[in-house]
Amino acid sequence: MTTTEHTRADTVAGASGAWQDPGALRTLRGLYADGRLEEEYGAVRALLTRVPDNDLPASGQLLARLDREAVRRHHPDVPVVTVAVTGQSTVAPLVGPLTAELARHGVLLEPVLSPYGSYLHDLLGPGSPGVTGPGPQLTLCLLDTHTVFEEVPVPWRVEDVESAARARLALIGKAVRSHQDSGRGPLVLNTVPLLHRHTHQLVDRRSRARLGVVWREFNSGLLALAQEHPGLVVVDLDPLVSGGTPAYEPRTGLYAKARLAEGLLAGYAREIGHLVLGRLGRTRKCLVLDLDGTLWGGVLGEEGPGGIELGSGFRGEAFAEFQRVLAQLGSQGVLLAVSSKNDAEAVRETLREHPSMLLREDDFVCVNANWSAKHDNLRDIAERLGLGLDSFVFVDDSLFECGLVREQLPEVAVVHVDEEPALHPAALLADGWFDLAELTDEDRERAGRYRTEVRRQEFREDVGSYQDYLDGLGIEVTLRPPAPAETARVSQLTLRTNQFHLATERMQVTQVHAWSERPGHSVLVVRSRDRFGDQGLVGVVFLRRVGEELRIDNFVLSCRVFSRGIESACLGAVLAHAGATGARSATGRYLPTPRNTAFASFYTDHGFAPGGPDPDDPDALFFRHDLSDIAPAPAHLRLHADFEGDTT
Repeated sequence: MTTTEHTRADTVAGASGAWQDPGALRTLRGLYADGRLEEEYGAVRALLTRVPDNDLPASGQLLARLDREAVRRHHPDVPVVTVAVTGQSTVAPLVGPLTAELARHGVLLEPVLSPYGSYLHDLLGPGSPGVTGPGPQLTLCLLDTHTVFEEVPVPWRVEDVESAARARLALIGKAVRSHQDSGRGPLVLNTVPLLHRHTHQLVDRRSRARLGVVWREFNSGLLALAQEHPGLVVVDLDPLVSGGTPAYEPRTGLYAKARLAEGLLAGYAREIGHLVLGRLGRTRKCLVLDLDGTLWGGVLGEEGPGGIELGSGFRGEAFAEFQRVLAQLGSQGVLLAVSSKNDAEAVRETLREHPSMLLREDDFVCVNANWSAKHDNLRDIAERLGLGLDSFVFVDDSLFECGLVREQLPEVAVVHVDEEPALHPAALLADGWFDLAELTDEDRERAGRYRTEVRRQEFREDVGSYQDYLDGLGIEVTLRPPAPAETARVSQLTLRTNQFHLATERMQVTQVHAWSERPGHSVLVVRSRDRFGDQGLVGVVFLRRVGEELRIDNFVLSCRVFSRGIESACLGAVLAHAGATGARSATGRYLPTPRNTAFASFYTDHGFAPGGPDPDDPDALFFRHDLSDIAPAPAHLRLHADFEGDTT
C-alpha cells in the first residue's frame, strides 16, 4: 500500500466500513427490537463481519432467539445445519457463540441440546440425540475436567486420577465406537485443559508433574481415537488456552455447571464453524496477498527493493516469519497469489532477487502487480484459476482496501493485518479458512498443477482455435475403481467441488467406504494427464445398479478440467459399459444449486430425456437414456476405462 493510500484510509475507512464497529451489534439489536431481523437476515452476515470478536457471543444469543421458520420463509436459500450438542456438563452456553460463528458464514444453526450429563447415554444409545432436519448433521460432545474428576474420591492422589482417567477413556472409546458403528454421522470431541485449581491442590511438585503426565496421556488417548474412527474429529483446546483464553470460570462452573469458560467456548465455536463450512463445500482454496506493509515493510515504489523491511531488524524479522507461515500453508495446497498496486517488473525483480525473500515468484500461482482496483484483480485471478470468488481469502494492511474488497466482493473472506507485522500470523490464522478433514497428495501437488495451468493458458493463446488447443493437449483419461489410498481424495472432491457437482452430495471418507460396500453400488475415479503434466484425480462417478437400470447418482469433476471433453468421454464409457452388462437404460440425477446451474443441461446435452422429479428426492431431477445411441469419446483424447480393474 502506498503512503497516499495510508492517508486516504484514515479519511474513508468509515465509508468502506471500519474493520470492527461496536455499532454493528446495536444495529442487530435494533432490527430485533423492530421485529425485522428475520426479514433482514440477509444483512446479518455483513453486519457480523464488523462486530468485534468480544461481542460475537452476545450477537449469537440474540440470533438464537430468532424464529427460524420465519428466516427460512424469507430466505429459502440460507443453508440450515442441525447440530446436536451433548456433554458432561451444561451445554446451553455454546448456543450463542456457535450461532454467531455459523451466521457470520451465512449459515443458520438449528441446535438440539441434551440434558445435563447425558453424553454417555446419547452416544451409547440406539439413536442420535434428537438430530433431524436438512443439511449436514453433526454431534458435538463437550468434555471438561469433571469428565474425569467426578470419578475421583476426596481426598485424592495422582493414582486415583490415573485410574479414573483410564476408565473414562475406555468408556468414551466404547461410546465413540457405538456412535460411529450405528452410522449416526460425524462426531466431535475435545481435549480437556488441565486446570490450575487441580494441579495446585497437590503441594509437592513431583506429584504435580506426575498429574501432568497422566492428564496428557488422557488427552493423547482422545486424540488417538480420531485416528481409529474417520468420522470422529477431536478439537484440541490446548492451543486456545496457550493463546491466553481462560479455560474455566469458577462462578459459572460451580453455580451453572458450565465448566468451560465463555471465551474457550467462543474459540471452540469458531473451530466448529469451519468444520461445518468444510462439510458444506465452502473451504477456501486461494490466499491473495498485498505486498507493501503485508508481505514486507515499506513501500517498494518509493524505497526500492533494497529499502523494504525484510529479514533484518525487528520488523524485517517479523515479515520474514510471516512469510514462513505462508510457505507452510502453501506446502499444503493453499494457492498463494498477489494483488498489489505496484510496478509489475519491480515486484518480480524483488521476488526473484531479494536475498531475504522466502517466497519467490514461483511460489505464487498469480502475481497481479498493477494499478487496477484490488477487487478487479481478485476477479481476474479467479477467472485465470477457474475458481469461484468464495474460494478466496484476501489479506491487506489497508483498512480502505479491505473495506472496498468486502463491499465489492462479499463472497471473499477479508483479513486485515495492522502495521505491527509480528501480529500478521495471528490475524491470518485466527480463522481456519483452509481447514481440511485430511490432507491428500493431491493437496500437496495443487500449487504446481495450477502453475502448470498457466502454461496451458499460454498455449491456448498461441494456437488458432479451441479445437486446435484440445488437439494439441494430448489428453489421456483413465476411468477405474479407486485405490484404497484414493478414498480421502474422493471424499474431498465431494466436499470441495461446487460447480460440476451434479447431485451436490457431500460425503465423508466413511460414507464413501459405505457406498462402495453396498450390493450393486460402485465408485469410479477419473484421472487425467496431458502434454504439460499429470493433473491427478480430477473426478468421481457414483453408480448404482437396480435391476436392468444403471443409476448415475452423482458425477463430480474438478473445475481445473472443465470443457475438455473429459466429462463426455467418461459418461459415454459408463453408458457403453451399462449396455454391455445387460442394462436396458441409465438414469442421471441432478440436484440444482446456485453453483451448479451451468451444468443443468449436461444430461440432455448427452442424449438423456427429462424424467421429472426424482422419486427418491423431490428436490432433484432425473434424466433417462435408453442406451441406443451413445456418442463416442471425443477424438482429441484417449480414454482407458477399466470397470473391474485391480487397483491394490
